[in-house]
Formats: sequence, structure tokens, C-alpha cells
Amino acid sequence: MATDHAIGVEAIAKKGWWKAHQWLILRRISQVGILGLFLVGPVWDLWIVKGNLASSLTLGILPLTDPYVLLQTVVAGAKPLSTALIGAAIVVLFYIMVGGRSYCSWVCPVNIVTDLASWLRRKLGIKGAGTAVDKRTRYYLLVVTFIMAFVTHSVVWELVNPVSILHRGILFTMGMGWSVILFIFFFDLLVSNRAWCGRLCPVGAFYSVIGTVSQVRITADNRQACNDCMDCFQICPEPQVIRPALKGRGSPVISAANCTNCARCIDVCSEDVFHISTRYADKIIKNSSPEAQ
Repeated sequence: MATDHAIGVEAIAKKGWWKAHQWLILRRISQVGILGLFLVGPVWDLWIVKGNLASSLTLGILPLTDPYVLLQTVVAGAKPLSTALIGAAIVVLFYIMVGGRSYCSWVCPVNIVTDLASWLRRKLGIKGAGTAVDKRTRYYLLVVTFIMAFVTHSVVWELVNPVSILHRGILFTMGMGWSVILFIFFFDLLVSNRAWCGRLCPVGAFYSVIGTVSQVRITADNRQACNDCMDCFQICPEPQVIRPALKGRGSPVISAANCTNCARCIDVCSEDVFHISTRYADKIIKNSSPEAQ
């Protein structure tokens, strides 16, 4: 079994550094690139995208609205504009296709912070109460955010939402927002590994609901080649989603809604067990097998 410090070493030796990190690099390009699109407006007066992650307008034509924020607005008693409804519908349809929690790994800027904490935790060999926070807590907090919106008639969560705080801070100034981001970083680093993204964040909980029907999935379609190195379990932000597909006798598709489609399991696997496919991959495999023909 590989140690924490040896994650991906076999993959690098067998596939090369780029192929052992390609999905991680593409994710960082996506996250930084999205932030860059918002930055070029206020910095260089080149307004490709106006707004923020909650609500934006691209090229003066395409409205995009965070459906989670929109629902809180509705619960708070406000009547949303038609452009907000259209923007939310576009976002929902997009994440139905690519995976609800792809938002967490490909868009959310806080993911960079929590990934850094997890990496540093492994490097320093920190062992903490990894299961100290119940994974259902994020869903309880999701419900609480809607209750707060209903009671206060305002989107209270957005005032303390780390995603919004970090995004606004990068565009303008962090101020006291640094205390929230630093708290998440040190909590993940010293107390409970990936606690924010994996156990507390109601934004991730909301997008996992969309993820129940998302089309793009990671599959362990070459699971017979698995050498039990455990690198995929150690690198995965939601390792519980891997076992049914990798070690079960059923479908090799990772169908769990909490899979973030980060594809790090693909990166670190030296045996190419995992691939990006669709939720129908097992049916395609069966239909293309010699027995089916």
C-alpha cells in the first residue's frame, strides 16, 4: 500500500509527470481562468464578464445565475427577474450534463484553498480527526440557509459564504474576509481533512442534488487492472464514492452524487483503471462485449 507521501509516484514513473497531473492542471486553469474573466473588467476595462459567481452577464448577452442563490432569493420573498430565471436554467442544465459537483472542483475558488490544505497535511504527515464532522452536516446547513432566508427576508448566507467572500476579495479587497478563508484552511489542515468541502459546505450540498442526475461520470471500467495501491482513495476528496464502482460487482460507474468529477483518481492511477465517461457507460460496455453480439 502506498504511503501518503507516495501518492501518484507509480503513475508518474509509468505515465510521465504530465499525464499524472493533467486533470489537476486543467482544473487549475479552469478555476484561475474563470477568475481572470471577472478580473479583466475592473483591471483593464475589458468587460467580457460582468458580475460575480452569483449572477453575471457574459459578452452582454449570456446571463448566468447561481440557482442556489436564486432559490434563496425566492424563499426570502423577492420576485426574480426573467433574466435571472433564464440564467439559473442555463446553469442547471449545464451541471446536469457535466456533473453537479463539478462546480466544486472546476469553478469554486475555495477548492484551491482546501486542496492546498490537504496537500500540506499529507506532506507534514498530520493525522487528525478526519471523521469528526458528520458528512450529513452540509445538508443540514443547506436547509438552514433556506430557513434563514425565509425568516430574515434576505439572502443572509451570501454575507458569510466563503465562495462569495473569496471571489469578491480577489476582485476587490479581502478585508475581514481573510479570517474566514484562513479559518477554513487551518481547520482542514489541523483538525479535519477536507472538512469544509466534504462535510460543511452547503453550496456543495446543493450542487450534489443536481449531481444525482448528471450525465458525465468517472468510471472504473478497467477495475480488473487495479493493484490495490490505494492512491485513488487517498487523493479523492470524497473517497467513499469510489468503493462501490471499484470493488463492487455491479456497475463500474461512480454514480454517487458527491463525486466532484475532479478526475484526480485518473491522474494518480498507474494502471489506468479510471476514465471519464457517462452514467450509461456500463450499458455501453455490456452491449459492445462479444457475449452481447
